[in-house]
Amino acid sequence: MPHTVLLAEDDRAIRNALERALTLEGYHVTAVADGVEALAQAHRSRPDVLVLDVMMPGIDGLQVCRVLRAEGDRTPVLILTALVETADRIAGLDAGADDYVVKPFDVEEVFARLRALLRRAAPVTAEPERPEAPGPAPSGRCLEAAGLRMDPQARRAWRGDRELELTRTEFELLELLIRNAGVVLEHSTIYDRIWGYDFGPGSKNLAVYVGYLRRKLDEPGAPQLIHTVRGVGYVLREG
Repeated sequence: MPHTVLLAEDDRAIRNALERALTLEGYHVTAVADGVEALAQAHRSRPDVLVLDVMMPGIDGLQVCRVLRAEGDRTPVLILTALVETADRIAGLDAGADDYVVKPFDVEEVFARLRALLRRAAPVTAEPERPEAPGPAPSGRCLEAAGLRMDPQARRAWRGDRELELTRTEFELLELLIRNAGVVLEHSTIYDRIWGYDFGPGSKNLAVYVGYLRRKLDEPGAPQLIHTVRGVGYVLREG
């Protein structure tokens, strides 16, 4: 079955071109012109992924995302935005979006990001596990490094006693860093492992996600945990 995409874009030319390109790529696309229609369509028939323009009349793409997340809908969301400032991108992540593409964009980049979102959202087939006794997760199931603790199966993470509220992408980025604590991970390696595609040296996507993750991890008076190795990548360590 082809993956279903709900596309909301008020610019008719962009909407028609992207709908045509996605259809040729094998997706089943429902295209709407504003946020009100997007919410109505999402409630009628839940898509596999949403592609939302930020600047739309009435209800914009970020508001659509906030409403869906407030309802408990975790469908992957890709934001299309002409806003290039870091604060604008962080606003999209704050709204619950999983990724974004800056206009003007290459349609191949949209395809790559959609493939990555759909891979991460795909259910994992596993053998049934024995029921566990109530209480904290067994230590063997948790990852620990630099004062952080993570339970990949339960999708939960803590710094000390404080539980972290992470999006899907943030969780996967932090898991990668914890599993490689003390090791400098190159930009290309992180892009490949998290997004399945290296967006090149000009992309700020990774820097934005690292910055947003730092905001959730860092505490006053405590050492920063994610360190930048200029020109190379990032490393998780204390001090």
